[in-house]
Amino acid sequence: MIRITPFKNSDTALFQQARDIRDVVFIQEQQVDEEDEFDEFEEICQHFLMEWNTTAIGTARWRATGENVKLERFAVLKEFRGKKYGDQLLQAVINSAAVENKTMYLHAQLNAIPFYERQGFKKVGDLFVECEIEHYKMVRK
Repeated sequence: MIRITPFKNSDTALFQQARDIRDVVFIQEQQVDEEDEFDEFEEICQHFLMEWNTTAIGTARWRATGENVKLERFAVLKEFRGKKYGDQLLQAVINSAAVENKTMYLHAQLNAIPFYERQGFKKVGDLFVECEIEHYKMVRK
């Protein structure tokens, strides 16, 4: 059974589980610097932890950025990818961020573009590199 829990980083137990997932996915697998992964926005974001039974398997967050909302830090542990759990996580984040009534956007890695397109995001602008990984900005109105 999948459970997705929204939380603030002040919930240290949930935040540590989310950090552990982000460490595995971004720092270990993708070689992102820890200083880039854990940033100054942690305290203002709405975070999410996805659990399968009692195992933490995914995380994400969103934050208001002026006139928009940025969805970011989507991570699902490798052994749980390709099972549509990420779709459930993305939908929970979209539903939560919708309360802001603002345009949603994210920076999608190239291999994740079809995943985000299934949820109505569209590529805008040119390819760019962030943390040595190619991305496109994607927007959902």
